Amino acid sequence: MSATPTGTLNDAIAAVEDVSSRIEDVFARVGRELGRGHIVFKDLNQGLASLSGELSGAEIEGAATALQEIAARLGELARALPAENALLTMIGKSTTEASALLKPLFKHIQMITIIARSARIEAASLDGDREGFLAFTQEAYDLGKAVQGSIEGCARDQQRLSEAVATASGRQREFESRYGDQLIAESAELGAAYSGLREQRSRSGHLAELAGSSTRKIAGAVGGAIISLQAGDSTRQRLEHVCHGLRLSSGSEPGLVPQPVASEDGVLAIRKLEAAQLRDAQREFGGDIDQIIRALTAILNDASGVVGHGRSLFGGENGSSSSALARIKQTLAQASTLIATCESAGRSVDEALAVVEDTLAKFRQAIAGLAEATVDITLIGMNAGLKASHLGSRGSAFVVIANELKATADQVSAGAGRLRPVLDGIERSANELKELRVQGDPTRLANLEPQILQALREVEVGNERLDKLMSRLVDEGAEFEGLMNSAQGLMSSLGESSATLPAIAARLETASASTRRPHPQDEALLDDLFARYTMERERDVHREFLQTLGLSSSAAAHRVEALAPADDGIELF
Repeated sequence: MSATPTGTLNDAIAAVEDVSSRIEDVFARVGRELGRGHIVFKDLNQGLASLSGELSGAEIEGAATALQEIAARLGELARALPAENALLTMIGKSTTEASALLKPLFKHIQMITIIARSARIEAASLDGDREGFLAFTQEAYDLGKAVQGSIEGCARDQQRLSEAVATASGRQREFESRYGDQLIAESAELGAAYSGLREQRSRSGHLAELAGSSTRKIAGAVGGAIISLQAGDSTRQRLEHVCHGLRLSSGSEPGLVPQPVASEDGVLAIRKLEAAQLRDAQREFGGDIDQIIRALTAILNDASGVVGHGRSLFGGENGSSSSALARIKQTLAQASTLIATCESAGRSVDEALAVVEDTLAKFRQAIAGLAEATVDITLIGMNAGLKASHLGSRGSAFVVIANELKATADQVSAGAGRLRPVLDGIERSANELKELRVQGDPTRLANLEPQILQALREVEVGNERLDKLMSRLVDEGAEFEGLMNSAQGLMSSLGESSATLPAIAARLETASASTRRPHPQDEALLDDLFARYTMERERDVHREFLQTLGLSSSAAAHRVEALAPADDGIELF
């Protein structure tokens, strides 16, 4: 009854059944691997998001802010050095000028004491109120000696001041020449470290979003692949229906109820129908396989993206993040050494400023005393001169001496007047220098170090956790890649196996080439085949085939269509 060789038919049935069984096995394994991969990256995304939030928080912000502050302070120190040296030089010059002014002033005061002694000798020779003249000259002499002691003290203080300023100026110039450029370099290095931490913090803020986006894409691709996998069950059912039809055409399909026997034309028609179904099933299944492979490729790319986000942000396996932290700590250690050196050099400036302040106070006090003494000496001279003038020629010498005493006191007063603006200039320079010292106080810089190191320790601890997470990311990424590559290999192999189906269909069509319109009794068999279909696509192929034979859907087929529920061609499992 069969126009198709039995061997060809049996080979066709065996080949279709083999593909059908492989579909079930491969799709089950791929589904499990997709599910496992989805879980891996879902957990990984949560870990990355958690650590991202941690490292974009207060710890790294505190470290970055402290680095910025200490970098700015080091820069201030570097910029202040030339100004400090200029002010010290100015104070040194003013001190030298004050010293030059003190020398003539000291001579004038000595002259007052000499004149006072001369006046005493002259007063002793006078008749009448000798004791009064002696008292005048003694008072002038005492005032001169007191002022002379004060000026001598100023001269000693001025020498101490000159030495302190010279020492401070020398140390500052040496520090500037040795460490000025290094201060600027360290400031720039810490500024770059600040920018790096800020950038890392900013990128950390985006990591969760990036990882979440990639993982959502993975989840979507996995879901799409699983839906595509469901098409495998549909194909498997279609292949089972093809095998049923082929066995029915050979009369070998087992059943409890005896099956009607098809005519020769009916057998050929059934086999040609199953060839059409086989060709159509393979064409759709090939599209499903291609779609699944594309989805697996997309999943692999997104998985690599998640790993890449972590590596680019935190350094990955080469430890660049830890290296960056180590460089920051090293730079801070160098800055600490510089700060200590600044403190050493700065102490001499502070000591000089203290000497300046003390010396200025003594100079002011001495000048104030000098002003009072010169007024008193002038009055003494004037009074003594007037009183001596009443003595006539006998008091003329004393009058000359008294006038000279007044003139010398005026010279002292003028010398003190020239000294006062020099002292004012020293005071202004000292105040400016003191203000610079307050702005660049290295003690304030040193106080920042514990804060920075604490923040860096916290970031470093986070980085250690990150390294573990990245190791897990790499390991699980490799596992996931292995799963996806395995799934791709299985699907590709399955695609190659299913690619043999069109050849089987072609042999069936060739063997059934002389198909004629089947007999009316064969239509019941065709209706039975139609009733088994679970996919609308099978029914469409069936209708199209009947049209090629000049037949339309039978009444039984119409009844099946009326009773069949709407089916979208996808079987969920």
